[in-house]
Order: sequence, then C-alpha cells, then structure tokens
Amino acid sequence: MNDHLRELYQQVILDHNQYPKNFKKLDNATCNSEGYNPLCGDRISLAVELAGNVIQDIGFQGSGCAISKASASILTTMVKGKTIQEAEKLFNMFQNVITRDVGTDVDDMELGKLIVFAGVRQFPMRVKCATLAWHTLQAALHHQNEVVTTE
Repeated sequence: MNDHLRELYQQVILDHNQYPKNFKKLDNATCNSEGYNPLCGDRISLAVELAGNVIQDIGFQGSGCAISKASASILTTMVKGKTIQEAEKLFNMFQNVITRDVGTDVDDMELGKLIVFAGVRQFPMRVKCATLAWHTLQAALHHQNEVVTTE
C-alpha cells in the first residue's frame, strides 16, 4: 500500500472515530450484545432492530480506541438495510481484509469502506480492536447472551 493511500485510510478511520455514525441507543432493538477487548479496554454495546431477516436499524455505544470505534461506525453504516446473510458475507470479507492480503479475487467496489482497515493486519494487536464490533454483531444476530471477548 502506498503512503498516500495509507494516509487517506488513516484519515477515514480518524473521521469515523471522531464523528461515529449510528452512535446511539436503540429503543426498538430486537437483539443486542456486549463486546469487550481486555487488551485495549474497548467496550461496545450493539443493538439491532430486525424486520424479519433485514437489519432495519442498528446502533452502538461504548468507548475504545480509534480503530475499534471506527470499525463499529463503518460496520453500522454498511449493514443497515442488509439481510442477516448479507451482513455475514460482509463479516467474512472484513475478516479477510484484516487478516490476509486481499487477492485479486476480491472486488474493491464490493469491499467499500472495509478496505480502510487493510493496514491493520500489519499490527496483530489491533486486529482484535477492529474485529470487536463485528464479532459482537454476530453474537447479537445469533442471540448469544454471553459478553463477546477478543481473548
């Protein structure tokens, strides 16, 4: 990744950290989950309003590092209006972006804003920060009542 792209991606992460999208309490949640990253201290509470199989609305609250908060913000913007299956597909794409080099078989247009986290894989301790919200969403959608932890 060239320096210009790295700088652009860092700016997107910083913007989502400072001005997170869907950082709100969701009163009509049909499922929710809590997540905790003990290494960094990130905590997230994620609530989802489902209409059948579609994520009608989503919100998160909590505190954490810039990567964790930006990841939660981008997650909420990308899954709102998607089916549970589409959200799970995004989860798998996100996992690939942050854990291995994205190959030519992945369409950058399909990845959308997820590509800003590609550089996280260079910092293994930060991968857990980036994935916390995504694992917390999985737990909420599957009605798992235990706190999600990255340990």
